Amino acid sequence: MLDFNPGKYLSQIEESRKRLEIARSFKEPDRVPIIISTGGSFYSKLFGYNIRDYYTNLDVQIEVQLKGLKWAFEELRDDRIGYGIHLDLGPIQEGIYFDLPIEYPDDTSPWIVRTMSLPEAVEKLKTPDPEDHPGVLEFYKKYELLKEKVSKLGINVPVSGRLGIHPPLSAACGILEPSEVFLYLLEEPQLVHRLFEKLLIAFIKLQDFADRYFGTKTTSLGLADDHSAFISDEMYRQHVMPYNMILYARYGIKGRHLHADGPNDHHFKTYADIVKLTSMDIGGFSDIANAKPIFKDKVFFSGGLNCKDLYYDIETAKPAIRRAIKIGAPGGGYALAVGGETYAGINPNTLVQAVEYAKEIGRYPISIE
Repeated sequence: MLDFNPGKYLSQIEESRKRLEIARSFKEPDRVPIIISTGGSFYSKLFGYNIRDYYTNLDVQIEVQLKGLKWAFEELRDDRIGYGIHLDLGPIQEGIYFDLPIEYPDDTSPWIVRTMSLPEAVEKLKTPDPEDHPGVLEFYKKYELLKEKVSKLGINVPVSGRLGIHPPLSAACGILEPSEVFLYLLEEPQLVHRLFEKLLIAFIKLQDFADRYFGTKTTSLGLADDHSAFISDEMYRQHVMPYNMILYARYGIKGRHLHADGPNDHHFKTYADIVKLTSMDIGGFSDIANAKPIFKDKVFFSGGLNCKDLYYDIETAKPAIRRAIKIGAPGGGYALAVGGETYAGINPNTLVQAVEYAKEIGRYPISIE
C-alpha cells in the first residue's frame, strides 16, 4: 500500500528549516545543514524499478517518488524541508518544445536525439506560443492526470509540474553537439547569438505560460547552467552571462539560484559580484576551497562532495566529508551536499552513514583536524 504522511515529519522539517534559515543568514546554527539531492533515477535503482518505466509510466513514477520520500525522511534524515510529487519526464524539455526526437533506452534516463547542425538550428527552430503547442499542452495534460491519480490514492501532498528549458548555452548543448556549440562560439559568435536569442525567447514564453497556468508570478529563479564550466570567464561574461542576467532580472527579483556541475571555480567572482547570486549548488567538480573565500557572507552555497566519494563504504567517504565541513562550514552560509544530483548506483548505505557522520562532526563550533 502506498502511503506518505507528511504530518509525521513536521517537527523534523521545522528543525531543518530553522537550521537552514540561520545558515542562509551567514550565521552558525547548531550544526552544518545537510542537503542530499535524491531523484527518480536514484530511487528507481534503490527500489528495483526500471528507470525507463519510471519516466514513462505515471503510476510507477508516483510509487517510486512516494517510496523515495518515505526513505528520505525516515532513513536518510538530511535537512530537506520540501516534499511532494512532481511530473518528471527527464532531461527532455527542449525536445518537447522544439519537437525533436526523443529516445527511451532501457533502464536509464531518456535523451534528446541530436539531428541538426548549429546553422540548421538557427534557421529551423521556431518559438511557438505554448498555448498553441501540442507538446506543451500534452505535458500539462499529464500533470493534471498525475494530480488526479495522487488525489485518488488519498495522499495529501503537493503535486507540481512545470515545463521549462535550460538557459541558452545549456539549452543549445542539450539539442546540439556541445563541441560544435563551443567551436562556433569561438569562430562565429554572432551565429551562436542568433540561436541564443531564440532560446531566450523560448525560455520566457514557457516561464510566462507556466505562471499564467498556475496563477503565479515567479520572483525567485534557479538556473541550471552546466556548460559554462567549459568556457573562460571572459567568454562567459561576453556570450552567456547577458542572457542569464535578462532571466534573473525578469524572474529573480527575490532570489537568484544557480546549479552548475562544474568545475566553475573560474566564474565564482563573477557569480558573486556581478550576477549577484543569492545561492548556488557548486556541483561535484568545483573545489569548495575556491568557493568559500569568494562566497563568504555573499552567496549561500552547497556542495563539497562528489558522487564518486560515495560509491564505496563510509570509511572511503569520511576524508571528503571532513574536508568539506572543515572548509565550508565556519561562519555559516554553507550546506554540505553532493554537488548536483545523487547518481543512480551510489551506495545507499554509505549515503545514510555519510549523513550520520556529518551530523556528528558538523556541530558548531567546528573542530576538525
